[in-house]
Amino acid sequence: MNLIEIKTFGELKNTGYQSKSIKEELRQNLIDKIKHKEQVFEGIHGYEKTVIPELERAILSKHNINLLGLRGQAKTRLARLMLQLLDEYIPVVKGSEINDDPFHPISRFAQETLNEMGDDTPLSWLHRDDRFAEKLATPDVTVADLIGDVDPIKAANLKLSYADDRVIHFGMIPRANRCIFVINELPDLQARIQVALFNILQEGDIQIRGFKLRMPLDLQFIFTANPEDYTNRGSIVTPLKDRIGSQILTHYPKDIETAKKITAQEAKLEENQNTRVSVPEIAKDVLEQISFEARKSEYVDAKSGISARMSITAFQNLLSTAERRAIIANDEHTQLRLSDFTGIIPAITGKIELVYEGEQEGADFVAKELITEAVKTLFTTYFPKIEKLQKQDEETPYDDLLNWFFNQEGVAITSDLSDEEYQQTLLRITPLPQLVKKYVPDVTENDQFFMMEMVLWGLAAYQKLSKHEFSEGTQFQDLYGNFINNL
Repeated sequence: MNLIEIKTFGELKNTGYQSKSIKEELRQNLIDKIKHKEQVFEGIHGYEKTVIPELERAILSKHNINLLGLRGQAKTRLARLMLQLLDEYIPVVKGSEINDDPFHPISRFAQETLNEMGDDTPLSWLHRDDRFAEKLATPDVTVADLIGDVDPIKAANLKLSYADDRVIHFGMIPRANRCIFVINELPDLQARIQVALFNILQEGDIQIRGFKLRMPLDLQFIFTANPEDYTNRGSIVTPLKDRIGSQILTHYPKDIETAKKITAQEAKLEENQNTRVSVPEIAKDVLEQISFEARKSEYVDAKSGISARMSITAFQNLLSTAERRAIIANDEHTQLRLSDFTGIIPAITGKIELVYEGEQEGADFVAKELITEAVKTLFTTYFPKIEKLQKQDEETPYDDLLNWFFNQEGVAITSDLSDEEYQQTLLRITPLPQLVKKYVPDVTENDQFFMMEMVLWGLAAYQKLSKHEFSEGTQFQDLYGNFINNL
Protein backbone atom coordinates (compact mmCIF):
# COMPACT_ATOMS: atom_id res chain seq x y z
CA MET A 1 0.00 0.00 0.00
CA ASN A 2 1.25 3.46 -0.89
CA LEU A 3 1.83 5.44 2.30
CA ILE A 4 0.20 8.62 1.02
CA GLU A 5 -3.06 6.71 0.52
CA ILE A 6 -3.29 6.29 4.30
CA LYS A 7 -5.87 8.70 5.72
CA THR A 8 -5.96 7.97 9.48
CA PHE A 9 -3.50 7.62 12.34
CA GLY A 10 -4.65 4.06 13.07
CA GLU A 11 -3.94 2.89 9.53
CA LEU A 12 -0.49 4.46 9.72
CA LYS A 13 0.36 2.68 12.98
CA ASN A 14 -0.69 -0.64 11.48
CA THR A 15 1.94 -0.29 8.75
CA GLY A 16 4.72 -0.14 11.36
CA TYR A 17 5.73 3.35 10.22
CA GLN A 18 8.49 4.86 12.39
CA SER A 19 8.57 8.60 12.91
CA LYS A 20 11.96 10.37 12.65
CA SER A 21 13.20 13.87 13.44
CA ILE A 22 14.24 15.98 10.46
CA LYS A 23 17.90 15.78 11.45
CA GLU A 24 17.62 11.97 11.61
CA GLU A 25 15.97 11.98 8.16
CA LEU A 26 18.81 14.01 6.71
CA ARG A 27 21.40 11.80 8.39
CA GLN A 28 19.92 8.47 7.28
CA ASN A 29 19.25 9.56 3.71
CA LEU A 30 22.76 11.00 3.42
CA ILE A 31 24.24 7.72 4.64
CA ASP A 32 22.22 5.86 1.99
CA LYS A 33 23.40 8.19 -0.77
CA ILE A 34 27.04 7.93 0.29
CA LYS A 35 26.77 4.11 0.40
CA HIS A 36 25.33 4.02 -3.11
CA LYS A 37 27.89 6.54 -4.43
CA GLU A 38 25.10 8.95 -5.39
CA GLN A 39 25.79 12.63 -5.92
CA VAL A 40 24.24 14.58 -3.06
CA PHE A 41 24.68 18.20 -4.11
CA GLU A 42 24.13 18.12 -7.85
CA GLY A 43 25.07 21.23 -9.82
CA ILE A 44 27.57 22.47 -7.24
CA HIS A 45 31.05 22.77 -8.74
CA GLY A 46 34.38 23.36 -7.03
CA TYR A 47 33.28 22.27 -3.55
CA GLU A 48 33.83 18.53 -3.99
CA LYS A 49 36.87 18.40 -1.69
CA THR A 50 36.22 21.41 0.53
CA VAL A 51 32.71 22.58 1.38
CA ILE A 52 30.67 19.46 0.59
CA PRO A 53 32.64 17.07 2.87
CA GLU A 54 32.30 19.59 5.71
CA LEU A 55 28.58 19.94 5.04
CA GLU A 56 28.13 16.17 5.02
CA ARG A 57 29.97 15.89 8.34
CA ALA A 58 27.69 18.55 9.82
CA ILE A 59 24.58 16.67 8.65
CA LEU A 60 25.89 13.40 10.08
CA SER A 61 26.50 15.25 13.36
CA LYS A 62 22.91 16.62 13.31
CA HIS A 63 24.17 20.18 13.55
CA ASN A 64 22.51 23.45 12.74
CA ILE A 65 24.75 25.07 10.13
CA ASN A 66 26.11 28.52 9.31
CA LEU A 67 27.42 28.93 5.74
CA LEU A 68 29.91 31.78 5.87
CA GLY A 69 31.15 33.30 2.64
CA LEU A 70 31.15 36.23 0.25
CA ARG A 71 28.30 36.90 -2.15
CA GLY A 72 27.75 34.59 -5.08
CA GLN A 73 29.22 31.45 -3.47
CA ALA A 74 26.11 29.23 -3.74
CA LYS A 75 25.28 29.35 -0.01
CA THR A 76 21.50 29.47 -0.51
CA ARG A 77 21.66 26.88 -3.29
CA LEU A 78 23.44 24.44 -0.97
CA ALA A 79 20.67 24.92 1.60
CA ARG A 80 17.95 24.29 -1.00
CA LEU A 81 19.66 21.16 -2.27
CA MET A 82 19.42 19.66 1.21
CA LEU A 83 15.73 19.12 0.44
CA GLN A 84 16.80 16.11 -1.62
CA LEU A 85 17.96 14.43 1.60
CA LEU A 86 14.47 14.49 3.11
CA ASP A 87 11.91 11.68 2.90
CA GLU A 88 9.55 12.22 -0.01
CA TYR A 89 6.47 12.48 2.22
CA ILE A 90 5.82 12.78 5.97
CA PRO A 91 2.49 12.40 7.81
CA VAL A 92 0.94 15.48 9.43
CA VAL A 93 -2.11 15.83 11.69
CA LYS A 94 -4.64 17.26 9.26
CA GLY A 95 -5.38 20.93 9.94
CA SER A 96 -2.29 21.50 12.09
CA GLU A 97 -0.70 24.93 11.64
CA ILE A 98 2.73 23.64 12.57
CA ASN A 99 2.93 20.29 10.72
CA ASP A 100 2.41 18.19 13.87
CA ASP A 101 3.81 14.67 13.81
CA PRO A 102 0.89 12.39 14.86
CA PHE A 103 3.34 10.29 16.92
CA HIS A 104 4.71 13.36 18.74
CA PRO A 105 2.10 16.15 18.72
CA ILE A 106 3.29 19.44 20.19
CA SER A 107 0.50 21.92 19.45
CA ARG A 108 -2.67 22.18 21.53
CA PHE A 109 -4.77 21.58 18.41
CA ALA A 110 -3.02 18.30 17.54
CA GLN A 111 -2.98 17.02 21.12
CA GLU A 112 -6.71 17.69 21.57
CA THR A 113 -7.51 16.14 18.17
CA LEU A 114 -5.58 12.96 19.00
CA ASN A 115 -7.12 12.73 22.48
CA GLU A 116 -10.59 13.13 21.04
CA MET A 117 -10.33 11.00 17.87
CA GLY A 118 -7.50 8.60 18.67
CA ASP A 119 -6.80 6.23 15.77
CA ASP A 120 -9.42 8.00 13.66
CA THR A 121 -7.36 11.21 13.62
CA PRO A 122 -7.21 12.32 9.97
CA LEU A 123 -3.81 12.74 8.35
CA SER A 124 -2.41 14.72 5.45
CA TRP A 125 0.94 14.15 3.72
CA LEU A 126 3.59 16.84 3.33
CA HIS A 127 5.94 16.58 0.33
CA ARG A 128 9.61 17.42 0.82
CA ASP A 129 9.37 20.31 -1.67
CA ASP A 130 7.01 22.01 0.80
CA ARG A 131 9.40 21.57 3.70
CA PHE A 132 11.63 24.54 2.99
CA ALA A 133 11.17 27.98 4.52
CA GLU A 134 13.43 30.93 3.88
CA LYS A 135 13.68 34.39 5.39
CA LEU A 136 16.00 37.18 4.35
CA ALA A 137 17.22 38.93 7.49
CA THR A 138 16.50 42.64 7.27
CA PRO A 139 16.48 45.26 10.04
CA ASP A 140 12.67 45.43 9.99
CA VAL A 141 12.16 41.72 10.82
CA THR A 142 10.35 41.36 14.15
CA VAL A 143 9.96 38.64 16.76
CA ALA A 144 6.30 38.42 15.72
CA ASP A 145 7.35 37.63 12.13
CA LEU A 146 9.65 34.80 13.15
CA ILE A 147 8.08 33.35 16.31
CA GLY A 148 4.55 34.70 16.67
CA ASP A 149 2.25 37.08 18.51
CA VAL A 150 -1.15 37.33 20.11
CA ASP A 151 -3.83 37.76 17.45
CA PRO A 152 -6.66 40.04 18.72
CA ILE A 153 -8.88 39.16 15.74
CA LYS A 154 -8.59 35.45 16.55
CA ALA A 155 -9.36 36.21 20.21
CA ALA A 156 -12.47 38.17 19.23
CA ASN A 157 -13.72 35.57 16.74
CA LEU A 158 -13.25 32.69 19.18
CA LYS A 159 -14.40 34.80 22.13
CA LEU A 160 -11.32 33.89 24.10
CA SER A 161 -9.34 35.71 26.77
CA TYR A 162 -5.83 36.91 25.95
CA ALA A 163 -4.70 34.48 28.65
CA ASP A 164 -5.74 31.53 26.45
CA ASP A 165 -2.91 30.20 24.29
CA ARG A 166 -5.34 29.57 21.44
CA VAL A 167 -5.17 33.30 20.61
CA ILE A 168 -1.55 32.90 19.46
CA HIS A 169 -0.75 33.39 15.80
CA PHE A 170 2.41 31.40 15.08
CA GLY A 171 5.26 33.00 13.15
CA MET A 172 7.42 31.57 10.37
CA ILE A 173 9.61 29.36 12.55
CA PRO A 174 6.84 27.37 14.33
CA ARG A 175 5.01 27.05 11.00
CA ALA A 176 8.21 25.55 9.57
CA ASN A 177 8.20 22.74 12.15
CA ARG A 178 9.75 19.57 10.63
CA CYS A 179 11.22 21.67 7.81
CA ILE A 180 14.53 23.18 6.76
CA PHE A 181 14.49 26.83 7.84
CA VAL A 182 17.01 29.20 6.25
CA ILE A 183 17.83 32.68 7.52
CA ASN A 184 19.88 34.50 4.90
CA GLU A 185 22.36 37.24 5.89
CA LEU A 186 22.07 36.49 9.60
CA PRO A 187 24.25 39.44 10.78
CA ASP A 188 21.60 41.82 9.38
CA LEU A 189 19.13 40.50 11.97
CA GLN A 190 18.92 42.82 14.95
CA ALA A 191 20.62 41.51 18.08
CA ARG A 192 17.34 41.33 20.06
CA ILE A 193 15.83 39.17 17.31
CA GLN A 194 18.87 36.87 17.33
CA VAL A 195 18.42 36.53 21.11
CA ALA A 196 14.88 35.27 20.50
CA LEU A 197 16.36 32.31 18.60
CA PHE A 198 18.42 31.07 21.58
CA ASN A 199 15.83 28.87 23.23
CA ILE A 200 14.48 27.51 19.96
CA LEU A 201 17.93 26.26 18.98
CA GLN A 202 18.86 24.81 22.36
CA GLU A 203 15.88 24.16 24.64
CA GLY A 204 12.92 24.04 22.27
CA ASP A 205 10.97 26.71 24.14
CA ILE A 206 9.16 29.53 22.41
CA GLN A 207 7.99 32.61 24.28
CA ILE A 208 5.20 34.78 22.92
CA ARG A 209 3.80 37.77 24.81
CA GLY A 210 4.11 36.20 28.22
CA PHE A 211 3.19 32.69 27.09
CA LYS A 212 5.98 30.24 27.73
CA LEU A 213 5.14 27.25 25.61
CA ARG A 214 7.13 24.06 25.84
CA MET A 215 7.16 23.24 22.13
CA PRO A 216 10.17 21.14 21.09
CA LEU A 217 10.15 22.30 17.47
CA ASP A 218 11.81 19.91 15.03
CA LEU A 219 13.85 22.09 12.69
CA GLN A 220 17.01 22.02 10.64
CA PHE A 221 18.35 25.57 10.81
CA ILE A 222 20.71 26.82 8.12
CA PHE A 223 22.08 30.33 8.37
CA THR A 224 24.05 32.21 5.73
CA ALA A 225 26.34 35.13 6.43
CA ASN A 226 28.83 37.31 4.62
CA PRO A 227 32.04 37.93 6.62
CA GLU A 228 32.04 41.52 5.40
CA ASP A 229 28.70 42.05 7.19
CA TYR A 230 30.39 41.53 10.53
CA THR A 231 31.96 44.97 10.27
CA ASN A 232 29.61 46.79 7.89
CA ARG A 233 26.16 46.12 9.25
CA GLY A 234 26.19 43.94 12.34
CA SER A 235 27.38 40.66 13.76
CA ILE A 236 26.16 37.31 14.95
CA VAL A 237 25.76 37.60 18.71
CA THR A 238 28.12 35.28 20.53
CA PRO A 239 25.54 33.13 22.40
CA LEU A 240 23.72 32.42 19.12
CA LYS A 241 26.96 31.55 17.36
CA ASP A 242 27.71 29.19 20.23
CA ARG A 243 24.45 27.33 19.56
CA ILE A 244 25.16 26.81 15.86
CA GLY A 245 26.86 23.45 15.55
CA SER A 246 28.99 23.89 12.41
CA GLN A 247 30.28 26.98 10.64
CA ILE A 248 31.38 26.17 7.09
CA LEU A 249 33.46 28.53 4.96
CA THR A 250 32.51 28.76 1.28
CA HIS A 251 34.80 30.08 -1.46
CA TYR A 252 34.99 31.14 -5.09
CA PRO A 253 36.10 28.74 -7.87
CA LYS A 254 39.82 28.06 -7.63
CA ASP A 255 40.38 27.55 -11.38
CA ILE A 256 38.96 28.69 -14.70
CA GLU A 257 37.59 25.26 -15.67
CA THR A 258 35.36 25.16 -12.60
CA ALA A 259 34.24 28.74 -13.18
CA LYS A 260 33.33 27.90 -16.79
CA LYS A 261 31.16 24.98 -15.64
CA ILE A 262 29.25 27.27 -13.28
CA THR A 263 28.72 29.95 -15.93
CA ALA A 264 27.61 27.44 -18.58
CA GLN A 265 25.16 25.91 -16.11
CA GLU A 266 23.68 29.18 -14.83
CA ALA A 267 23.63 31.42 -17.92
CA LYS A 268 20.12 31.14 -19.30
CA LEU A 269 20.50 31.78 -23.01
CA GLU A 270 17.98 31.93 -25.83
CA GLU A 271 18.23 28.98 -28.21
CA ASN A 272 18.79 31.25 -31.23
CA GLN A 273 21.74 32.89 -29.43
CA ASN A 274 23.43 29.52 -29.07
CA THR A 275 22.90 28.68 -32.73
CA ARG A 276 23.67 32.14 -34.11
CA VAL A 277 26.86 32.88 -32.14
CA SER A 278 29.91 30.58 -32.06
CA VAL A 279 31.99 31.04 -28.91
CA PRO A 280 35.66 29.97 -28.96
CA GLU A 281 36.85 28.22 -25.81
CA ILE A 282 39.53 30.87 -25.32
CA ALA A 283 36.77 33.52 -25.18
CA LYS A 284 35.21 31.67 -22.23
CA ASP A 285 38.63 31.58 -20.58
CA VAL A 286 39.03 35.34 -20.99
CA LEU A 287 35.56 35.91 -19.54
CA GLU A 288 36.30 33.90 -16.39
CA GLN A 289 39.78 35.39 -16.05
CA ILE A 290 38.16 38.82 -15.65
CA SER A 291 36.66 37.69 -12.32
CA PHE A 292 40.01 36.31 -11.18
CA GLU A 293 41.67 39.62 -12.08
CA ALA A 294 38.96 41.56 -10.23
CA ARG A 295 39.56 39.55 -7.05
CA LYS A 296 43.18 40.71 -6.94
CA SER A 297 42.80 44.18 -8.47
CA GLU A 298 44.04 47.18 -6.48
CA TYR A 299 40.96 49.08 -7.64
CA VAL A 300 38.38 46.57 -6.39
CA ASP A 301 37.28 45.95 -2.81
CA ALA A 302 38.18 42.25 -2.49
CA LYS A 303 36.45 41.97 0.90
CA SER A 304 33.14 42.72 -0.78
CA GLY A 305 33.61 39.76 -3.10
CA ILE A 306 33.24 39.23 -6.84
CA SER A 307 30.09 37.21 -7.28
CA ALA A 308 29.90 34.33 -9.75
CA ARG A 309 26.88 36.23 -11.08
CA MET A 310 29.31 38.70 -12.70
CA SER A 311 30.59 36.04 -15.12
CA ILE A 312 27.06 34.78 -15.73
CA THR A 313 25.59 38.18 -16.62
CA ALA A 314 28.74 39.14 -18.54
CA PHE A 315 28.44 35.98 -20.66
CA GLN A 316 24.82 36.85 -21.44
CA ASN A 317 25.87 40.39 -22.41
CA LEU A 318 28.73 39.02 -24.51
CA LEU A 319 26.47 36.83 -26.62
CA SER A 320 23.88 39.60 -26.90
CA THR A 321 26.60 41.98 -28.18
CA ALA A 322 27.58 39.50 -30.90
CA GLU A 323 23.93 38.73 -31.69
CA ARG A 324 23.04 42.42 -32.07
CA ARG A 325 26.05 42.98 -34.32
CA ALA A 326 25.02 40.01 -36.50
CA ILE A 327 21.44 41.28 -36.77
CA ILE A 328 22.64 44.73 -37.85
CA ALA A 329 25.04 43.22 -40.41
CA ASN A 330 22.34 40.79 -41.56
CA ASP A 331 24.62 37.81 -40.80
CA GLU A 332 22.82 34.52 -40.15
CA HIS A 333 25.76 33.26 -38.12
CA THR A 334 28.67 35.01 -36.45
CA GLN A 335 31.85 34.25 -34.55
CA LEU A 336 32.42 35.93 -31.20
CA ARG A 337 35.15 38.58 -31.33
CA LEU A 338 37.44 39.88 -28.64
CA SER A 339 36.17 43.38 -29.44
CA ASP A 340 32.70 42.18 -28.37
CA PHE A 341 34.01 42.23 -24.79
CA THR A 342 33.40 45.99 -24.70
CA GLY A 343 29.73 45.04 -24.46
CA ILE A 344 30.15 43.40 -21.06
CA ILE A 345 31.26 46.57 -19.26
CA PRO A 346 27.75 47.24 -17.81
CA ALA A 347 27.72 43.73 -16.37
CA ILE A 348 31.07 44.37 -14.65
CA THR A 349 30.44 47.88 -13.30
CA GLY A 350 27.21 46.77 -11.63
CA LYS A 351 28.86 43.87 -9.82
CA ILE A 352 32.06 45.29 -8.33
CA GLU A 353 32.63 47.51 -5.30
CA LEU A 354 35.52 49.90 -5.80
CA VAL A 355 38.04 51.14 -3.25
CA TYR A 356 38.93 54.86 -3.17
CA GLU A 357 41.52 54.55 -5.96
CA GLY A 358 38.99 52.77 -8.15
CA GLU A 359 36.37 55.43 -7.52
CA GLN A 360 38.89 58.06 -8.55
CA GLU A 361 39.60 56.27 -11.83
CA GLY A 362 35.94 55.52 -12.53
CA ALA A 363 34.01 52.24 -12.89
CA ASP A 364 34.30 52.18 -16.72
CA PHE A 365 38.07 52.56 -16.58
CA VAL A 366 38.35 49.75 -14.01
CA ALA A 367 36.15 47.43 -16.09
CA LYS A 368 38.28 48.02 -19.22
CA GLU A 369 41.43 47.53 -17.15
CA LEU A 370 40.13 44.15 -15.89
CA ILE A 371 39.44 42.99 -19.46
CA THR A 372 42.94 44.09 -20.51
CA GLU A 373 44.55 42.29 -17.55
CA ALA A 374 42.59 39.11 -18.35
CA VAL A 375 43.87 39.18 -21.95
CA LYS A 376 47.39 39.92 -20.73
CA THR A 377 47.34 36.97 -18.33
CA LEU A 378 46.11 34.46 -20.91
CA PHE A 379 48.23 35.86 -23.75
CA THR A 380 51.40 34.10 -22.55
CA THR A 381 49.52 30.77 -22.43
CA TYR A 382 49.45 30.77 -26.23
CA PHE A 383 52.17 33.15 -27.38
CA PRO A 384 55.79 33.88 -26.40
CA LYS A 385 56.25 36.07 -23.36
CA ILE A 386 56.99 39.73 -23.96
CA GLU A 387 59.80 40.90 -21.72
CA LYS A 388 59.59 44.33 -20.15
CA LEU A 389 63.26 44.99 -20.84
CA GLN A 390 64.91 43.94 -24.09
CA LYS A 391 68.42 44.37 -25.41
CA GLN A 392 68.83 46.76 -28.29
CA ASP A 393 68.55 45.02 -31.71
CA GLU A 394 67.41 41.80 -30.01
CA GLU A 395 65.08 39.82 -32.28
CA THR A 396 61.62 38.85 -31.04
CA PRO A 397 58.81 36.71 -32.53
CA TYR A 398 56.75 39.89 -32.97
CA ASP A 399 59.22 41.95 -35.02
CA ASP A 400 57.56 41.34 -38.41
CA LEU A 401 54.17 42.24 -37.01
CA LEU A 402 55.43 45.39 -35.28
CA ASN A 403 57.30 46.44 -38.44
CA TRP A 404 54.08 46.04 -40.43
CA PHE A 405 52.34 48.49 -38.09
CA PHE A 406 55.34 50.83 -38.25
CA ASN A 407 54.97 51.03 -42.04
CA GLN A 408 51.17 51.25 -42.07
CA GLU A 409 48.62 53.69 -40.73
CA GLY A 410 47.09 51.06 -38.47
CA VAL A 411 43.89 49.01 -38.35
CA ALA A 412 40.42 49.91 -37.12
CA ILE A 413 38.06 47.13 -36.02
CA THR A 414 34.63 48.70 -35.87
CA SER A 415 31.59 47.12 -34.25
CA ASP A 416 29.50 47.31 -37.44
CA LEU A 417 31.81 45.11 -39.54
CA SER A 418 30.23 42.01 -41.05
CA ASP A 419 32.05 38.74 -40.44
CA GLU A 420 33.57 38.86 -43.93
CA GLU A 421 34.80 42.44 -43.48
CA TYR A 422 36.16 41.63 -40.02
CA GLN A 423 38.13 38.66 -41.33
CA GLN A 424 39.49 40.62 -44.28
CA THR A 425 40.61 43.42 -41.95
CA LEU A 426 42.66 40.98 -39.86
CA LEU A 427 44.03 39.09 -42.88
CA ARG A 428 45.25 42.39 -44.29
CA ILE A 429 47.83 42.39 -41.44
CA THR A 430 49.98 39.89 -43.36
CA PRO A 431 52.34 38.70 -40.55
CA LEU A 432 49.40 38.08 -38.20
CA PRO A 433 47.96 34.80 -39.62
CA GLN A 434 51.45 33.25 -39.79
CA LEU A 435 52.13 34.17 -36.16
CA VAL A 436 48.91 32.53 -34.99
CA LYS A 437 49.47 29.38 -37.06
CA LYS A 438 53.01 29.07 -35.75
CA TYR A 439 52.19 29.28 -32.05
CA VAL A 440 48.61 27.93 -32.03
CA PRO A 441 48.77 25.30 -34.80
CA ASP A 442 45.66 23.41 -33.63
CA VAL A 443 43.35 26.43 -33.72
CA THR A 444 40.26 25.97 -35.90
CA GLU A 445 39.68 28.12 -38.95
CA ASN A 446 36.91 30.09 -37.23
CA ASP A 447 38.73 30.52 -33.92
CA GLN A 448 41.90 31.76 -35.57
CA PHE A 449 40.39 35.23 -36.01
CA PHE A 450 39.72 35.51 -32.29
CA MET A 451 43.35 34.54 -31.68
CA MET A 452 44.54 37.12 -34.22
CA GLU A 453 42.65 39.84 -32.42
CA MET A 454 44.02 38.55 -29.12
CA VAL A 455 47.56 39.07 -30.44
CA LEU A 456 46.74 42.72 -31.12
CA TRP A 457 45.15 43.21 -27.69
CA GLY A 458 48.07 41.42 -26.04
CA LEU A 459 50.68 43.58 -27.78
CA ALA A 460 48.72 46.67 -26.77
CA ALA A 461 48.50 45.42 -23.17
CA TYR A 462 52.27 44.97 -23.13
CA GLN A 463 52.67 48.44 -24.69
CA LYS A 464 54.08 47.24 -28.00
CA LEU A 465 51.14 48.69 -29.95
CA SER A 466 48.79 51.56 -29.17
CA LYS A 467 45.08 50.79 -28.77
CA HIS A 468 42.62 53.62 -29.11
CA GLU A 469 38.94 53.01 -28.33
CA PHE A 470 36.31 55.17 -29.95
CA SER A 471 32.53 54.97 -30.11
CA GLU A 472 32.46 52.78 -33.23
CA GLY A 473 35.23 50.35 -32.24
CA THR A 474 38.97 50.00 -31.63
CA GLN A 475 42.01 51.20 -33.55
CA PHE A 476 45.47 49.62 -33.34
CA GLN A 477 48.55 51.58 -34.41
CA ASP A 478 52.31 51.55 -34.11
CA LEU A 479 53.24 52.80 -30.65
CA TYR A 480 55.88 55.33 -31.70
CA GLY A 481 54.28 56.30 -34.97
CA ASN A 482 51.15 57.20 -33.04
CA PHE A 483 53.22 59.20 -30.60
CA ILE A 484 54.93 61.13 -33.40
CA ASN A 485 51.59 61.79 -35.12
CA ASN A 486 50.23 63.31 -31.92
CA LEU A 487 53.12 65.76 -31.58
